[in-house]
Amino acid sequence: MSFEDQLSHRAIRSFVRRDGRMTPAQRQALERNWSEFGVDLTDSLIDFTELFGREALCFVEIGFGNGDALGEIAARHPNCNYLGIDVHRPGVGRLLVRLQREEIANVRVVCADVVEVLAHNVADCALDGVFIFFPDPWPKKRHHKRRLVQPSFVELLAHKVKPGGIVHQATDWQNYAEQMLDVMSAAPEFRNQASDAKYVERPAYRPLTKFERRGKRLGHGIWDLVFMRISAS
Repeated sequence: MSFEDQLSHRAIRSFVRRDGRMTPAQRQALERNWSEFGVDLTDSLIDFTELFGREALCFVEIGFGNGDALGEIAARHPNCNYLGIDVHRPGVGRLLVRLQREEIANVRVVCADVVEVLAHNVADCALDGVFIFFPDPWPKKRHHKRRLVQPSFVELLAHKVKPGGIVHQATDWQNYAEQMLDVMSAAPEFRNQASDAKYVERPAYRPLTKFERRGKRLGHGIWDLVFMRISAS
């Protein structure tokens, strides 16, 4: 079994499907706008040039939640392509509402497990960057094994991000930030972009979200990590 197959057949998942209640607008967006913005996966690799109708830098946001950050980043940077991957349909529907309303044309959406998508549908060295903003922290120690950022997942990212590309992570859980730092620092394919080899100030391209503003008002810390994929040579 290949490395990608081993990852996609793992027993422990970093998410629990909590679709919850969808608004009529979100449901309607899934029905009407999926054909324009959604990606129906096959057994083949995604051809990003064909998907977006152009060649451009391509970034992926993993677990985009309600889509606020992804929508804003894409609107600010129309010359780049963005793929959002999330498993929660209400958030997908909310993002589709925004994409249609604001005529944001440089985003496509996948509703599936990110490990399976990266392992089977994204070619090696296809991505210029990956964003992982405020992933589920699984705060209880016995659940830490469910956290997305683990050595095996970082190894997968090392295959998919091209040299010179970045992996940008952000969290408001210090313990998870420390785990992210340890895991990323141990990966020989990545180099920390912080001057002190720890955390960076929030880059200008990452917008403050409603969730983050609320956390800051409550006194929560925010930790951003940016690592560059380095060449094997």
